[in-house]
Amino acid sequence: MEDQSVVDLGDVRLAYRTWGDSLGSPVVLLHGLGGSSADGEAAGSLLGEEWRVYAVDLRGHGESDWPDAYGFEQMRDDVLEFLDACEIDRAGIAGHGMGGTVASLLAAEHPDRVERLVLVETPPPFPPERWATFEPDGPVDYDENAVPAVLAQVNDPDPRQEEGLGQIVAPTLILAGGPESTMPQGRLADMASLIPDCQLVTLGGGHRPHRRHPDQVASRITEFFTS
Repeated sequence: MEDQSVVDLGDVRLAYRTWGDSLGSPVVLLHGLGGSSADGEAAGSLLGEEWRVYAVDLRGHGESDWPDAYGFEQMRDDVLEFLDACEIDRAGIAGHGMGGTVASLLAAEHPDRVERLVLVETPPPFPPERWATFEPDGPVDYDENAVPAVLAQVNDPDPRQEEGLGQIVAPTLILAGGPESTMPQGRLADMASLIPDCQLVTLGGGHRPHRRHPDQVASRITEFFTS
């Protein structure tokens, strides 16, 4: 059964959804640019059969506050404060796209808080051959000011992001969308090679496999978290 809640972090209020037994081991889902916690509903409900799942609306998205400042670092700090507010010492973190970048920064900077890490179609922190763009694929439920701020970081990544990959100690799974995806699949393999304990699995389904194949994504995450 799904529940919806909010948590006040002082500078920003975050909305989130939960599934599963409140005493279960925590798994946190972070959505991509222009998305919301609703993106994880199908996979989250399946994961809730095994885990306590928290799907967060990142700042500027969904029901969370839409402040003036956007960037991966602010979102990383929001997630850290979210863990503190929910009294979650360590969690499995799974992020799609933008949310995967936020999750990887959290794992690099605060390794004690991330048990295992899943990156779903996450932009590699390398200068892209072609600049990333964003077009909404449905009704808009985000602050449009967040889009250029995030794309600026994707298209001109801070070199420290690449360096941080080598500092991730959590076992990591990268899920790739295959040839249907607009994400450079070869660069996902390059990213995987820089993370000390990382495996790369191609599921297919394009850039949003958690929408097209939520059962496969949930199954892969559960298998990885229990291995």
